[in-house]
Amino acid sequence: MVDVVQNMRTFIRVVEAGSFTAVARESDMAAAQVSRAVSALEDHLQTVVLQRTTRHLSLTDAGAKFYERAKAILADFDNATDEARNATSRPQGRIRVHSAPGLAQSIVTTALVTYQAQNPHVSVELDIIQTMPNLVEDGYDISLLSATQLPDSAYVAQALGTAYSILVASPVYLRSGGMPTTPSDLSKHRLLRLNSPVSPPDEWHLEGPGGELLVPVRTSPFQANSPDALRAAIESGAGIGTLATYSVLEDLQTGKLTRVLPQFRLRPFTVFALYASRRYLDAKIRTLLEHLRETLSPALEEIARGVEALAERRCEGKPPVSCARNLPEESGQAGGSLAG
Repeated sequence: MVDVVQNMRTFIRVVEAGSFTAVARESDMAAAQVSRAVSALEDHLQTVVLQRTTRHLSLTDAGAKFYERAKAILADFDNATDEARNATSRPQGRIRVHSAPGLAQSIVTTALVTYQAQNPHVSVELDIIQTMPNLVEDGYDISLLSATQLPDSAYVAQALGTAYSILVASPVYLRSGGMPTTPSDLSKHRLLRLNSPVSPPDEWHLEGPGGELLVPVRTSPFQANSPDALRAAIESGAGIGTLATYSVLEDLQTGKLTRVLPQFRLRPFTVFALYASRRYLDAKIRTLLEHLRETLSPALEEIARGVEALAERRCEGKPPVSCARNLPEESGQAGGSLAG
């Protein structure tokens, strides 16, 4: 196919230049090579396109029609080639992004809006779905999700930052049910479960000053697969739940939610960007990945600092047992498990 295209180009130049010799001279080729290219094109077409004499070249009827069509075809081909090459050098066109709900409704949407403002020739389409899609079959350029570990797949994965979840409840719930001061107190409370790729819903892996603790959550009065739905349930006073720092910072600042056992947090997880291939990466995908790396990691760190600063302020002037800045004896040893 490459030879056919090149032979078409040579034929068009011969017609426009009027001789094999002129084309040979401008192309730094032998005249015999130019003649062979036209002959090869005729063999491919199975028709004569140029009548040759020792002094003159003339187009046949078939050659005259092919010349006009070939010029248009090569012009379209060159335009398509330029567009494809520009796709890897200049961000343009539509980019489809999938994101898990908690991420999308906080830092991801802000990052995508700023990216689009910086790249006005790109339009961004964001779909918010809890489960990871098939990027190729579903037509997504990038998938953004949180996970402690990714399943094996053919996708390319880039880590964009780390985060963690914390225990929270509403002030209304804590006034009626009391504030837990040790992890073992959780067995006396209503624990709400979140179905999430980050951690199994029926157990909470807590990390604290004394190491790791496993809190079973065998039964729950309310369970959801959406962080927004779980947050609404927690705010309404349904019980204690776990939410990522980027989902709760604003509610902690306004007082809608209160952090429970602030010396503990759940096992950290990674925010990943997944895409289909490294080869000939489209410019809009490449530049969006760069933008997400530059913006999400600092944003996640800033949110974590804000969450911990609120916990520190809450603990100022309070006795250790009420704020539990140190791990109590009854919570067990590192790596232990608490009955739920």
